[in-house]
Amino acid sequence: MSTLVFGHKNPDTDSVCAAIALADLKKKLGEDIAPAMQGALNPESTFVLEKFGVAAPEIVTSFAGKDVYLVDHSDLSQSPDDLGEANILGIVDHHKLGDVTTGQPLECWIWPVGCTCTVVASMYKYFGIEIPKDIAGIMLCAILSDTVIFKSATCTDSDKKVCAELSKICGESDLDALGIEMFKVKSAVDGTPIRELVFRDYKDFNMSGKGVGCGQLELVDLSIVDGIKADLEKDIADLKAEKGHHTVLLMLTDIMKEGTELLVASDDEAAIETAFGVKPVNGKAWLPGIMSRKKQIIPFLEKILS
Repeated sequence: MSTLVFGHKNPDTDSVCAAIALADLKKKLGEDIAPAMQGALNPESTFVLEKFGVAAPEIVTSFAGKDVYLVDHSDLSQSPDDLGEANILGIVDHHKLGDVTTGQPLECWIWPVGCTCTVVASMYKYFGIEIPKDIAGIMLCAILSDTVIFKSATCTDSDKKVCAELSKICGESDLDALGIEMFKVKSAVDGTPIRELVFRDYKDFNMSGKGVGCGQLELVDLSIVDGIKADLEKDIADLKAEKGHHTVLLMLTDIMKEGTELLVASDDEAAIETAFGVKPVNGKAWLPGIMSRKKQIIPFLEKILS
């Protein structure tokens, strides 16, 4: 039975590409391993895999009894419901350490960088394994996505250095053009169900017993969602009720203006004002310079709700 490596629920490009790349590396190190994902590809991830001719991982929803590696997460809320019945061999991530625990020591690579693929690319170098051209391409795209073409507060010099190395391997020299091409795909909303848009890049968090959900749509222009914004607002309110959460947020991030319009459904809007210094008006707040859920939204909200 193969070991499986997978990312978080509602997979994004980093969680998918990191799983593929880590499985490739581990296979070359002698492990019987395959990538998996907990849900369907989003449009950006589909574009990236097709661009470099890489097959999508299999969708797997039950991991009981399996040996597994986790990438791009270590929170139970983002893991399979039966993770406790799996044997976790390792974690490769770029977020804070979550609440996943293990019964034995494990391999753990958790670095304060902008993307899990930055860590995986560095693992190839550490083990002396050459990165294939197609794998270099998808990891490059994942880093550009997660760091918002190096504009995000999460971006580090390590991310930029790894991207320079990967671009040489895969032959992509104009990283800005590649990034914009990806974000145009990511911005596409026409014909997509509203709940699917809310879940396109969505994560749940447990903040001192309070359920908090936060989704993000990264857009090349906020006007793209003008016609559906009211529907998005209604859906996050519905989602809050369905989950029994304290708060559900949706970040509408304008990558060109470098800021986020935050849609808010919360039991306590004052907590949003305290966390971000902006009072929501009609369930909306403009947050200039805010582009990262991981670094600029979740930590401040956790501090207030704890």
